[in-house]
Amino acid sequence: MLYKLEQDNDKISGIEPVEFKDLSSFGKLEKDLENLIADNILDLLFEDAKLMPVFQERSYQAEADIYALNEKGELVIFELKRSSADYSAVQQALRYAENAGQWSYQKLESKFRQYIKDETKSLVDAHKEAFELEHKLEPKEFNQKQHLIIIGSAADESLISSVDYWRKNGLSIEFLPYRIYELAGEKYFEFFAPPYDKHKNPADVKGVLFDTNRTYDENGIWHMLENKRLEAYGDAKRFASHVHEGDIVFFSHKWCGVVAAAKVKSKVYKPDSDTWYRDVEFLTPVPSRQDNLAYMPFAKVSEFLGKSFFWARTIKVPYLTKAEALLLVEELKTYLK
Repeated sequence: MLYKLEQDNDKISGIEPVEFKDLSSFGKLEKDLENLIADNILDLLFEDAKLMPVFQERSYQAEADIYALNEKGELVIFELKRSSADYSAVQQALRYAENAGQWSYQKLESKFRQYIKDETKSLVDAHKEAFELEHKLEPKEFNQKQHLIIIGSAADESLISSVDYWRKNGLSIEFLPYRIYELAGEKYFEFFAPPYDKHKNPADVKGVLFDTNRTYDENGIWHMLENKRLEAYGDAKRFASHVHEGDIVFFSHKWCGVVAAAKVKSKVYKPDSDTWYRDVEFLTPVPSRQDNLAYMPFAKVSEFLGKSFFWARTIKVPYLTKAEALLLVEELKTYLK
């Protein structure tokens, strides 16, 4: 909830709740909320949760809005309500969970292939790559447990009671509210993610492992390094706006590791409809096309920092604190020599 601070002679005298709205207030559909959540589920809304989307609802089908996998191969099911949610949302989510709980690995893989539009991609391979696992999960290890997440602008008492009841009976279920505020003609989206709504302050300097997008363009890395830029392309171009001036970025090159670190120095530039970039100042030696590419393997990065990352997206979550980033920069300087 957002509150306006009331002041009396420069002293805070009280707080006043600010009216919130939902997407229906602006003529938006539930599908708009679904796409908003799906497009930002990893890098912004669930910074540390590490979820791999595998399927989205199809029109006129009895399906949940979003299905994702966690590192253990367990299915996370999202049911979204653009307005307030009541107990019927729980009943609906339970039906979807009961149905999805019976999916075989083959059916889950088929839905994943449909989602990514690639009929040849193996789900076990994609999952191993996404979570940088040492070994693939066995097909039988997928979908052994389901978790339910209901998202709406607010919850009525019946939903709260229903969620509490099922949680007490051992079901993994959460209600997460979103809210929209309209302030000075601008719209603001507020979202509460577990645990403890842990989001980093955008004003704080952070460290970000940023993909060189080798799959998209084998030479993209050299264009970035030689032009002192951090670039993102195509559908992933929006990720250039998820880092800010002062952030420390680590160039993550697929099948290799981290090849360089730099400090972000500029706003986002958009030279064409397919590319967004920011200027950077390198903090470590810069690789050259003429030399063998030196890099710190991903396993070494994880070992040094004592944390694992979700490697499947352009931005690898979780973010690093400023202190962690600076330590990694110093380690890279030594390692890349």
